[in-house]
Amino acid sequence: MPEAVSGQPNLPLAWPTPGAPGRDVSSQPNNIEPDHSTRSFNQRRDEAIIHLKPEIDDLVPSEASLRDTVSASAPESSFPKVLRRRLDDFFSEGKISPKADRAMWIKIGVGLAVLAASWIALYTFKPDSWKFVALYLLNAIAQTFLLLNIAHDSNHNAISSDRFVNKALNYVFDVCGISSYMWRILHHRGHHSCINLHGEDDALTGRGVLRFTPHEPRTRLQRFQHIYALLMYALFSLDYVFLRDFECFFFPSHDYLKRTKHPVREYVTLFAGKAFYVTYMLILPVVLLRKSPWLVGLAFVLSHLIIGLSVALVFQTTHVIDSTYFPSARNEFDNWIHHIFATTADYATETPLVGWLVGGLNHHIVHHLCPFVCHTHYAPLTRIVKETAEEFGIPYRQHPTMTQAIKHHLLLLKQLGNQDHVSLLNRLDSEA
Repeated sequence: MPEAVSGQPNLPLAWPTPGAPGRDVSSQPNNIEPDHSTRSFNQRRDEAIIHLKPEIDDLVPSEASLRDTVSASAPESSFPKVLRRRLDDFFSEGKISPKADRAMWIKIGVGLAVLAASWIALYTFKPDSWKFVALYLLNAIAQTFLLLNIAHDSNHNAISSDRFVNKALNYVFDVCGISSYMWRILHHRGHHSCINLHGEDDALTGRGVLRFTPHEPRTRLQRFQHIYALLMYALFSLDYVFLRDFECFFFPSHDYLKRTKHPVREYVTLFAGKAFYVTYMLILPVVLLRKSPWLVGLAFVLSHLIIGLSVALVFQTTHVIDSTYFPSARNEFDNWIHHIFATTADYATETPLVGWLVGGLNHHIVHHLCPFVCHTHYAPLTRIVKETAEEFGIPYRQHPTMTQAIKHHLLLLKQLGNQDHVSLLNRLDSEA
């Protein structure tokens, strides 16, 4: 099953250097390839493979192309080959589709139902001020749930083998005020293909206020970033809705965005989506429910504090913690699998409720290994990853709870804000 095991980007990247300083994992064998033993299974399961041409060449990889960008040099007994084979076997031996199962479709139904019911209740019962705020915040919780559980999976074509199903569900981003098109580009080209690489990984963008990597210059203000970081995260979704999307379309900072000519329909979708969002979130409650603009504005800001803080912490605690590594170049590891293990961490993998709420993103290593697999399959795949990593002596980073992950994220922010570039980078190298 190619979509179950390959996390490599569809880009002309090289990972040849066998020996990043202090990194035991860099001495492992080269890139993996599809096993011949699974080819017949792949042929039988064509319906589970999405052969999509990228919406923008070299920016958004297709599932089929991810399968093909592998090397034949790794021996069959190597960690990458064995891990891949075991992940394949989970689906082939169990005759399990890697796409959405019944649990996922229930989650989709619940999330959409709560989102719709909260607004229906608002306009049907026309509640007083505090009940209005309560229902408004319930809608915000539903949006958070949809972003983490549905929009993210659909962005990876992980829900269905039908591209139109994924595309339709991906518009959840636009319903929540975020450009699904731009998020798709930033998440694939600006994160999955360059995890923790300074200047490329969009998730490390701190706008000069937050320092997420030891390769970025440090400012005096950032000495306190571990104190004000949570406030900045709370503004994360507001930034995306009103600033970030427009910046990426019209004033891009990344080279790959500067080189991209976006389809006209995406500009139309951008403005239509923003107008729709502002209308139903801000204008209609004032016009139809006669609510005070101040009350609606307060509820709107509180909603985004919930959405922004929740989404930011779910993602940041998987890469930006004091035990993950920040490569200085693309060639520090022999292959992409080891890059993922060095730069990514899991948390609360033994707590099903956490996985249910955050869309399986606490199983983050598996997510990067299997980006086209629905997150409801992540828990058993994580057990395979843990066992195989332990067998081969590969460092597997995890925290038992999300609270611990947040703690270690803030510890790293404190270190990054108070230590200079060289000393911190050496410390991170020596801890591997």
